[in-house]
Amino acid sequence: MPDLDFHEHDCGLSWVLREPMRRACHALAADGRVWLVDPVGAPEALDRAAALGEPAAVLQLLDRHARDCAAIAQRLGVPHLTVPDGVPDSPFVALPALRIPRWAETALWWPDRGALVVAETLGTAPLFTAGQGAVGMHPLLRPWPPRALRDRHPEHLLVGHGAPVHGLDARTGPRRAHDRARRDIPRVLRMLPGAVRG
Repeated sequence: MPDLDFHEHDCGLSWVLREPMRRACHALAADGRVWLVDPVGAPEALDRAAALGEPAAVLQLLDRHARDCAAIAQRLGVPHLTVPDGVPDSPFVALPALRIPRWAETALWWPDRGALVVAETLGTAPLFTAGQGAVGMHPLLRPWPPRALRDRHPEHLLVGHGAPVHGLDARTGPRRAHDRARRDIPRVLRMLPGAVRG
């Protein structure tokens, strides 16, 4: 069973695996229902998510983030939505974060909570931030940073790699990550060998 860090917040629950890439998963809770986002099937995490409400769906926000999405959706008897253009009967707005060959990603905007959920374009794990602030861009996107999320100013930013951030770090994170994407490439390149070994 993986070692996990748990984060409770206004949107529900996040769990982050203690590993170099810091894979993060989320249980978004509203009106007695729960949407699982890019989950890894750790029993303790799923038990804690189940305590938040009735499962509504499993959302896979990145085409290659299969993780345990399909198996969990089947076990719970709920839909498994992959890179959805919408999430029916939910409080979320689906945003096309990136649509290029071999990289399809949807982000979720939750207006009532001021929450932005991002699978891969943004992250808070060290390889994303390069030690320059709370939020950074995925290393492969830095040469041509996508603009789709740049002007979002969430109160809560839940990412697919790293711990959630809230308040000022969340509000300034998307724009700062975009604006520093190219500038921090040398730092990221110096970190890559250690990340690959890890």
